[in-house]
Amino acid sequence: MTVALGAAAVVAAFLIGSIPFGYLIGKVAFRTDIRREGSGNIGAMNALRTLGKRGAASVLVLDALKGFVPAFIAVRAGLPDLAACVAAAAVLGHCFSPWLGWRGGKGVATSFGAVFAFSWLAGLLTAAAWAAGAGTTRYSSVGSMAGSVLTPVFVWFTTRSVAETIYAGMAALLVLYLHRENIARLRAGTERAIGAGPS
Repeated sequence: MTVALGAAAVVAAFLIGSIPFGYLIGKVAFRTDIRREGSGNIGAMNALRTLGKRGAASVLVLDALKGFVPAFIAVRAGLPDLAACVAAAAVLGHCFSPWLGWRGGKGVATSFGAVFAFSWLAGLLTAAAWAAGAGTTRYSSVGSMAGSVLTPVFVWFTTRSVAETIYAGMAALLVLYLHRENIARLRAGTERAIGAGPS
């Protein structure tokens, strides 16, 4: 693959990742600006609080596909290095969408979607880590951070791909950074639990 094609794939992945499905679904299907409700985040958990289960499920699946599709195409082409690059681009597009003033979600669903493209087993283990963290504490943010931190281990042992493991580590750092306000609320005891209504 030429450098030009690789660069085009990365740009395309960023643009795919930048599609703000949470915002679009809220506006089109529910006539609600999800950014002005609940936590103000465009991800699935805030969609659950403001749009309900159907809206949240739609946001979750579409956000995950933004990471899965570009990475899966690269993996099927036998290009793990490119898979890591397009996965990173999709996550960055989701977190810093030019259509929303360079703001966006926290990248969890999009990042996990890319992991499923690398390895179904790694994806299932990551989802299980999220479920364990969220189920034990009833805080989605804890599950998101726990799953993200453990993902590099899962990716390495299932793929042995250095590039994909580096991607997983960088994605984990980004997720932790974007959850800094959640960490502060957890420490203060003011974080909203799963199932809690909009603040």
